[in-house]
Amino acid sequence: MCHFENWFVPESAVFRHPAHRVVAPNSTTLTGRMVAAESLASDSSALAPLADQGTHFAVEQFYYLEAEFLDDGRFADWLEMLADDLHYWAPTRSNRLRRQQALSVAAPHEAAFYDETRDSLAWRIRRFDSGMAWAEDPPSRTRHLIGNVTAREHSEGLEVRSAFLVYRNRLMTETDIFAGGRTDILRFGGPHGFEVARRTLLFEQNVLQMKNISTFF
Repeated sequence: MCHFENWFVPESAVFRHPAHRVVAPNSTTLTGRMVAAESLASDSSALAPLADQGTHFAVEQFYYLEAEFLDDGRFADWLEMLADDLHYWAPTRSNRLRRQQALSVAAPHEAAFYDETRDSLAWRIRRFDSGMAWAEDPPSRTRHLIGNVTAREHSEGLEVRSAFLVYRNRLMTETDIFAGGRTDILRFGGPHGFEVARRTLLFEQNVLQMKNISTFF
């Protein structure tokens, strides 16, 4: 036992260097979290070469056009930038100690802000025009800022990481700022040169303070 004044702490709870720790959580949950972490930034993709300047420029222009579509409310045009088999995912986060960061992002099939397909996103967009989407009627005004773009070769095309800052204002006093990162798998093709096949969003907030999250990223 370790003694801190009147506190008694089991040896198992004392911090050890990660190289000396043995962690044995539920194997299924751990595997899911490892998959989630790998989808955000895989070691293999980090070692892959960066795309050439021409490809990088084309990717940036693709993202700027996407931001323009979203800010102008051209959601049908935005859908054309998404692959038919799209997976659009924004896992939740939790506050963890530094040595537990592998558990800080929710695993697949756990809580998520978004866990969507192209069809479900299309349904959300159709709902805007139904007269029943009160959170977006009158609609929000948004401005999407995209930066820190890095593109690397991937077996399906490109793996692209980027940062986003989204400002949203609605009515007179409702103002929200979303910040985070995206990891995309882009395939070559589509009307704009690329299609988003997978998008993983990671918000910097673990608890979103907004009234709703009816904005796309």
